[in-house]
Amino acid sequence: MDTQTAPTRRGRKYDQVLEGARRVFLKDGFDNANVDEIAREAGVSKATLYSYFPDKRLLFFEIARSECSRQAEASQGVVVPDLPVEALLMGAARKIVGNLGSPMMISMFRVAAAEAGRFPELAKEFYANGPQLAQRMLTSYLCGAAERGDLDIANPEMAAAQFAELCKAGLMPKLLFGIIDHVPEAEAELVAREAVETFLARYGPKKES
Repeated sequence: MDTQTAPTRRGRKYDQVLEGARRVFLKDGFDNANVDEIAREAGVSKATLYSYFPDKRLLFFEIARSECSRQAEASQGVVVPDLPVEALLMGAARKIVGNLGSPMMISMFRVAAAEAGRFPELAKEFYANGPQLAQRMLTSYLCGAAERGDLDIANPEMAAAQFAELCKAGLMPKLLFGIIDHVPEAEAELVAREAVETFLARYGPKKES
């Protein structure tokens, strides 16, 4: 993102403004977010809000930047090296499904998709710091597992993408379209386990006949 979108100053109510704006943007999106409502939600005056962020665009980018950073931190824990293949995949699947069902994450997905035409760099950064980063780490692990003979994979990048999609099976459209607003724990565990079993059925090491 453009570094010029950084706020001009910080103060004791800066975090308060961000938290109020985050709730409004994630609920209403960029176009429908109202500065008066953001100020009310943050518990500050409009003058205070404008002293930190002279226009709504700067505020939106700052919220997006913080969410991208949070996404990047969460993605770091998707792959834990040196675990047996099935244990690693199960841990990764639970992490992916858990992130998917996070109310904050699904709201940010909706906002990033809705505002992609207006702010293409925002959408790219959100993707790069979340789905793409996690997929790269999983691809790297799968490459090593294939070289060790633990998995039979010719295209680790494609396999990593397929695994991520298996972890979203039956959930992503419902979450994006607001059919459900969370993933029940039992269903999350079922989706994660089925993703691992399906993946290993396709890419597990070939058994000698």
